[in-house]
Amino acid sequence: MQADTIQKIRENYKRIERSIVEQLFLEFSHHYPTTGSYREDVWYSLFRQIVPYKFAIEKGVFIIDSDGKISREVDLAIFDEQYTPYIFNYGNVRFIPIEAVAVVVQCKSNNINHENLRTWTESIEKLKTDTNSITRMYQGVVGGWLNVSDQETTAKKYSQTATRPIRILCHLNKERHNNTKLNKEFFDITICANGQEVSGPKLEVGYNNDWNLGEWYESLNHNDTRLHPCKQNYLNRSTLAEKYTVNDNPILSLIFQLNQLLMLINNPMLFPHQTYVKMFNNEK
Repeated sequence: MQADTIQKIRENYKRIERSIVEQLFLEFSHHYPTTGSYREDVWYSLFRQIVPYKFAIEKGVFIIDSDGKISREVDLAIFDEQYTPYIFNYGNVRFIPIEAVAVVVQCKSNNINHENLRTWTESIEKLKTDTNSITRMYQGVVGGWLNVSDQETTAKKYSQTATRPIRILCHLNKERHNNTKLNKEFFDITICANGQEVSGPKLEVGYNNDWNLGEWYESLNHNDTRLHPCKQNYLNRSTLAEKYTVNDNPILSLIFQLNQLLMLINNPMLFPHQTYVKMFNNEK
């Protein structure tokens, strides 16, 4: 009976996979904005099913940092509101501080512009988290200051120094082609909906360079080479493909793989209130 139940859960995620792909390939004749918005909703529904509710998901937002830099529009942003409960608003336009953002997602159709992806990725990469935070923890009040010129400070070890979001590209593939270059150059994860598979509609998930967890940890939590002397080494040689794959079940695999990565940045950068106050006051 227990084995039957586990098998039914596996089959349920296969049905979800087929449903997601079929919905993504639904066409609205002569109304491309409707089609694009609809597909974003489908991708949103996928992430809402696999990401814990401690993370909020917003569509069509911009990411901002305390230097006043702003990203290109992000189709889906997955962020933690526990320590950064702010979304800055200008009318219906929303700006989310980079300190809160765990995942940024771009949703594309079958036509992918290489240079547009480069420009979008660069607009995310230029955003920097700030450590000027003050927070009460169980051991007392903790300051997030990290001065790279202070030898006493840099001698300490930190589990994170400068976080960055996981970058995901979601797109359609009506005709089979190799997405390796797109995946490795611009994105950490590529989720491709293949509508022409002989065995039926499928999702294909690809990862950057087959990193082990130690490499993921370093990239996601120490995204500033100046601060690398402060980092705490995390040596785990297991790759996502080796330890976190459910055979022939990409959505179940993605649940375990993506959420393992989210747990590596589960405690986001604490919010640097003072630094954002200086930004709005136009102070250097």
